[in-house]
Amino acid sequence: MNLRILQMNRKKADLPIKICKVCGLAFRWRRKWRKDWEEVKYCSARCRRNKNLKADSS
Repeated sequence: MNLRILQMNRKKADLPIKICKVCGLAFRWRRKWRKDWEEVKYCSARCRRNKNLKADSS
């Protein structure tokens, strides 16, 4: 069987999870992050824009 087909048929529960550095929300792997998943730190563009606000408020 083709490896790509196997990867596309993964269950959502089996996808890797990370915790957002800003809001603390758990988020799952997304296809658009497949090339740089190791560098992903934020769950959304909003959290990425507000990354410095958390450090200032704590």
